[in-house]
Amino acid sequence: MKIAIVSVSNKGQKLALKLKEKLDSDSTIIRCDLFHKNVKKYLKIAFFEYDAVIAIMASGILIRTIAPYIESKVTDPAILNIDDNGKFVISTLSGHLGGANSLTNKIANLINAVPVITTSTDVNRKLGIDVLSKDLYLSIDNTNEILFFNKAILEGREIAFTLNPNKNYDYLTDYLNNNTLEIVLSINYSSNVNPDEIHVNLDEHKIVLKEKKIVVGIGCRRGKEYEKILEAFEKSLNDLNIHKSRVNMLSSAEIKKDEKGILELSEKLEIPVNFVDLEKLKLFESKDIQKSEFVKSKFGIYGVCEPSALITAGFDSKLIYKKTSYDGVTVAIAISK
Repeated sequence: MKIAIVSVSNKGQKLALKLKEKLDSDSTIIRCDLFHKNVKKYLKIAFFEYDAVIAIMASGILIRTIAPYIESKVTDPAILNIDDNGKFVISTLSGHLGGANSLTNKIANLINAVPVITTSTDVNRKLGIDVLSKDLYLSIDNTNEILFFNKAILEGREIAFTLNPNKNYDYLTDYLNNNTLEIVLSINYSSNVNPDEIHVNLDEHKIVLKEKKIVVGIGCRRGKEYEKILEAFEKSLNDLNIHKSRVNMLSSAEIKKDEKGILELSEKLEIPVNFVDLEKLKLFESKDIQKSEFVKSKFGIYGVCEPSALITAGFDSKLIYKKTSYDGVTVAIAISK
């Protein structure tokens, strides 16, 4: 997640600096930038160029400034509002699909504030269909149906999930078993459902949830043991609450194609691995990747795990886990659009 923090007062700026310091050490935060004063200019930039905006200011200023830019819960960024004293963190816009509600809880915990969330499913302890899709990195084919299904869930009506019988959906069952929010559902199986989809039905209404491609990029020192690579892999997934069955591919650079630890990881987890050509890695550009002069001096490329994950995930993919080192193993995670 790329976050912009916009402050107005000197007190708000101090809070922004404190918050940025904490977020910079979080592997799930790809970038965190600060903007101060000139609210009209910076909120407009933040709204269109970042995944989330944290506005440390009065709610009136925030709402009046972003009002002309609001379009849809599908495309709008997460908007959070914090008072100058850092007492309350308010989820203001895109609570579910944008991730504002979960980010509100994270930020409130970091600064010891009270999280304020007002979405109906959350306050009634129900699992919204859009929350499920966001948490499991699934796209929704017909977002106009979200309101119908969430209303049905609030009313305690049973919705039906239909899955492909030959697909491993452990990530879904694990999520449902461990979630503390309530949802009434039945699970059916049909070979007519694509393996990367979950069909949701009630009456004549239907939503198709489709897996976005999750790619775990891996770099490592030569001869790194399988157990150490597995440990790094599992730690990174735990940070994102991603079940290993939800990972679609592994990736690395072609210089690692004979690395036994990576090949063993792919074989034992039954997850295919893509080794990206060096030429593609040399040509790849992204302002979000971390550049290593050491890797550049040895292999002629600036990095392995981040660019290989992004290339494998496809055009317009983005990082959801920046390069993180674990005892000679680096891991980054990318997701398709």
